[in-house]
Amino acid sequence: MRLLVLGGTQFVGRHIVSAAVERGHHVTLFHRGSRDPFPACENILGDREHDLERLRGEWDAVVDTCGYMPRIVSLSTAHLEPFVKRYAFISSISAYTSLKGLPDEAAPLGQLEAETEEVSGSSYGPLKALCERVVTDIFGTRGLVIRPGLVVGPFDPTDRFSYWVDRIARGGEVLAPEGVAQQTCFIDARDLGRFVIHALETDSSGAFNADGRGQSLPDVLEVMRSVSGSDATFTWASREFLLEQTVTPWAGADSLPLWTVGDPLGVSISKALSAGLTHRPLEDTVIDTLEWLRSHGADHVWRSGITAARETALLEMWKSGGLSTSQG
Repeated sequence: MRLLVLGGTQFVGRHIVSAAVERGHHVTLFHRGSRDPFPACENILGDREHDLERLRGEWDAVVDTCGYMPRIVSLSTAHLEPFVKRYAFISSISAYTSLKGLPDEAAPLGQLEAETEEVSGSSYGPLKALCERVVTDIFGTRGLVIRPGLVVGPFDPTDRFSYWVDRIARGGEVLAPEGVAQQTCFIDARDLGRFVIHALETDSSGAFNADGRGQSLPDVLEVMRSVSGSDATFTWASREFLLEQTVTPWAGADSLPLWTVGDPLGVSISKALSAGLTHRPLEDTVIDTLEWLRSHGADHVWRSGITAARETALLEMWKSGGLSTSQG
């Protein structure tokens, strides 16, 4: 196939391009030039809002990895419709109104309360849903929508998964949220990339949830400890304590990533599994993420997680306030 990828140089798009190259497809990347991990591919530099006229040619499919605003996606779909046979849009499970009960692809999608182009926690999902509608309106059955869950692995800029890989590898007493078998879901970016290319190769259309299978957070952390061979021990602090100390769930500065305080995050992936989605062992994801983390310099600013000093203070407070449950 001849593929045009909008973006494709940072994380999810990077792994989609890698999967396409591995399969022998010809890839053209359209990006702003801030990164260039694929010099052997055809690279066209430009901004997707202002420089679409630079895209003139014929492609079997376009993969849109960086569409967040319906207005911007409208520009690219309208311009590219005469030049490409199919349009694959990378959306998100955040597009659903609710994740309660493992929604399938027919579940209701979110809606904006007020028109905006500001991406926030409340607008991100509904904006993705509107972008999906733009693709469907223009391309119809030639449109493909992929809704990933949390994407993890090498080159992840969010640190939501890699915080734990790094922290547990360093060993010692590790502060962890709750001691219950809380479920968490994520998908390796390379598995996502391969599924996107496979879906295009097999002329799949419509929407697909692309996520991992639910695993308990303690089990995930234990795999990280085993793979890294560290001497880490886990001290499980209660949800009430962590929230009182303003520790943020899920992601961001001063957070304990992958931790949720509401309903578990996850979707039905039956349709994608039937269409060819596969998952590598968690151990492989941890090993490769740990290897990638070795490229981080000492000055790396973590976008998710807590600092060592903050962790030490929280551990002291938790243990002084009551009996802690440690898992060796």
